[in-house]
Amino acid sequence: MIPQRLEKLRGLMAQRGIDAYVIPTSDFHESEYVGDYFKARRYMSGFTGSAGTLVVTAKEACLWTDGRYFIQAANQLKDTTVTLMKIGEEGTPSIEDYLYDAIPTGGKLGFDGRVLTAAQGRSFMEKLADKQASLATGEDLVGLIWEDRPPMSAEPAFLLEEKYAGKSVAQKLCELRSAMEKNGCTVHVITTLDDIAWLFNIRGNDVECNPVVLSYAVVTMEKAHFFVNPVCITDEIREKLAADGVEIHPYDEVLSFVKHLPADETVLLDPQKVNYEIDASIQGKKVEKANPTQLAKAIKNPVELKNIRSAHVKDGIAFTKFMYWLKTNVGKIPMTELSAAEYLLARRAEQEGFIEPSFETISAYKANAAMMHYSATEESNAELKPEGMLLVDSGGQYYEGTTDITRTMVLGPITEEQKLHFTTVLRSNLSLANARFLYGCTGLNLDILARGPIWDLDLDYKCGTGHGIGYLLNVHEAPNGFRWRIVAERRDSAVLEEGMVTTGYLHRGQPWHPYGKRINLPQGCEERRRPVYVF
Repeated sequence: MIPQRLEKLRGLMAQRGIDAYVIPTSDFHESEYVGDYFKARRYMSGFTGSAGTLVVTAKEACLWTDGRYFIQAANQLKDTTVTLMKIGEEGTPSIEDYLYDAIPTGGKLGFDGRVLTAAQGRSFMEKLADKQASLATGEDLVGLIWEDRPPMSAEPAFLLEEKYAGKSVAQKLCELRSAMEKNGCTVHVITTLDDIAWLFNIRGNDVECNPVVLSYAVVTMEKAHFFVNPVCITDEIREKLAADGVEIHPYDEVLSFVKHLPADETVLLDPQKVNYEIDASIQGKKVEKANPTQLAKAIKNPVELKNIRSAHVKDGIAFTKFMYWLKTNVGKIPMTELSAAEYLLARRAEQEGFIEPSFETISAYKANAAMMHYSATEESNAELKPEGMLLVDSGGQYYEGTTDITRTMVLGPITEEQKLHFTTVLRSNLSLANARFLYGCTGLNLDILARGPIWDLDLDYKCGTGHGIGYLLNVHEAPNGFRWRIVAERRDSAVLEEGMVTTGYLHRGQPWHPYGKRINLPQGCEERRRPVYVF
């Protein structure tokens, strides 16, 4: 099936003189997780992971993905004719280098300009400049061959009351305009769904497990423009936003709107988030920086922090009930990875204020737990027995916030090596949790505290140690995190600020802190004390 789809795509490329076509994992908003309508890379490759880029030429197709998905991708790409490119591994070329070799002088590169970032599109063209290559960005070629493509989501949005949000829309817009003014800007274009949901105190259901609304925002010094499918917006939302100076427009009018911005406007935008099509449509001067809302929403206000603690108490109750059931019944009743995940979801659903999972639960038994971001299927669904270990990486969306916890539970006898690894990871967790550090530190400074004991065993884990987490928003949220080296596209190496909330996981997914650990500066530095909350 995948080879046939690739051949159809190559036929369309040949008709248009396209030498290479790039299919990223993205929607029009550069989201990490996307709705079914936008899963073009999955449709064309068969790979179901949340990160990866497919490049198709007349002769071959290659998929780039990171270390979280090497095992999964290798399995899913069998018999598809798609070659796995392991990002970060020796001998793996970058996508830019590959395209340079694949596209002849005077050739043509194609991609849907709505699903590739401005920064990535510019990078491709800079690399291909001496080849005088041209671009074809106006068509979605995958859409031309995807006959049973699901419709674009248009789920109802809902207001997030101030007792949960902690700040009004008017307050947030005032603070945003102050940041725009400091940057010398008169217009700000926002395309990231979590930033828009946070700014307007609304939530939705357009991306599974991510309570966001497919939308764009353009903020001027006088008015905020909200581009969204009208069927998603209730009269109550419309009236509330109008009172805060927010004007609602149809979702698909954003391109026309930005094209007609006066040339004397100075536009603030993030080229790593704004798509290529929108970026190319803006005629005025640009100031290119991260959205001010990114840092603003990462630093949780006192109301949000209070609510988040409440959410973790509820989540802890649900997980404790799950662990009791698991330990009491394993080996006595039929139990599998999937049925365990279903039981845990049912316990979370009993908690007041629970909305949905914050991501698809990873319930992984024995060898399956070695695959980061493993997803149990009916085919892989392992039976749980009173032996070995079960890893459960899961979380919930509550009105009081978002949770993301990872636990590894011993169900019976394990090997001496497993005991060593388990206790080493526990030491790593304790080391980072007990850290005392000066203001100005980033996760880059502190990651070694967790990774060091594991490196001492000549082991490693191919992911960061921890990541920022949203408030009833995306489970992965920049700009804070714990990582041993800078990964530019993750943008999670910011200075740790008071109010940031970071969740963490380590090799084999051992416990972090279910209720939060307050990390302070050493004695004598109280005047610059910065507590950071780690869950």
